[in-house]
Amino acid sequence: MTVDPAALADLAPLIVVDHPVVADRLAQLRNRDTDNFAFRRLTSELSAFVAYEALRDLPTETITVATPVADDPQARRISETLLLVPILRAGLGMVPAIISMLSPVEVAHVGLRRDEQTLVSNLYLDALPASLAGRRVVVCDPMLATGGTLIQVCDLIVARGATLILVLCLLASVPGLRRFRDAHPGIPVACAGVDATLNDNGYIVPGLGDAGDRLFGRPG
Repeated sequence: MTVDPAALADLAPLIVVDHPVVADRLAQLRNRDTDNFAFRRLTSELSAFVAYEALRDLPTETITVATPVADDPQARRISETLLLVPILRAGLGMVPAIISMLSPVEVAHVGLRRDEQTLVSNLYLDALPASLAGRRVVVCDPMLATGGTLIQVCDLIVARGATLILVLCLLASVPGLRRFRDAHPGIPVACAGVDATLNDNGYIVPGLGDAGDRLFGRPG
């Protein structure tokens, strides 16, 4: 079902979180009988696992923290404020878990709507800061399917001066990763699993369906 990470070396930089707990949660996420409530919980858990692995290089600073038994022991805390960029609407399902792990953190939304006939996405919301120079930007999108939407968003981010960008997904496709890698060869992608193919509608196969609908229900 999921492609062996060892077979994806040509798609680096790529992090596939290979852990029994992650595999178990991903299996539940795929299940068509998993309801919206459980899907949101699983998305949150997987988002935390993927972010934990992908953000190992976060800078820290040394501080002192008074404990109940000592006045000034040394400790470390994160010294950088990340900018999370969830791609609407499915990316919203990843944000709460990541925010709960990191403080401080800022969020800027980007919204794209895909034309189901052409599979091309149109931008309808851009809340990115005017300049992203010097910022670490973490893009959140549960599904890297065709790669088109992610490329558009990363194009926007790069155009505003960001040089330190990370993409967090739950599930990616090999064709989507290849297309994204052609457009942005240096941007790391981290995910919980990679599937081999897409169907004619641009959905990952075997995949997990439409992440936005499964998180929030079908509009209308």
